[in-house]
Amino acid sequence: MLRYTLMRLGIFAGCLVVVWGLVYSGIVPRGLGGSNGMWVVLLALVISAPISFVVLRKERDRASMAIVPKVERMKARFEAEAGQEDAAVDEAARTRQTS
Repeated sequence: MLRYTLMRLGIFAGCLVVVWGLVYSGIVPRGLGGSNGMWVVLLALVISAPISFVVLRKERDRASMAIVPKVERMKARFEAEAGQEDAAVDEAARTRQTS
């Protein structure tokens, strides 16, 4: 997961440098007023997202395969704890009814 995140940040950083260069050279228009920095960051985000989606497909699949077993264990633990809680509530209700 860390590898995927670092690769994604690398693509964003590359896009940020390219967009900054394009804005600085005047090829891409500057933002309105003092929003130039925000304009460059937002444009880099918009450009890097589809690039990351296509280029990092295999790495994203590997990262998700690493996460799936952890999620399954958490679900199983949650269901077991919920079952114990339900049993305790049922036992308390039976105790109240017999009293």
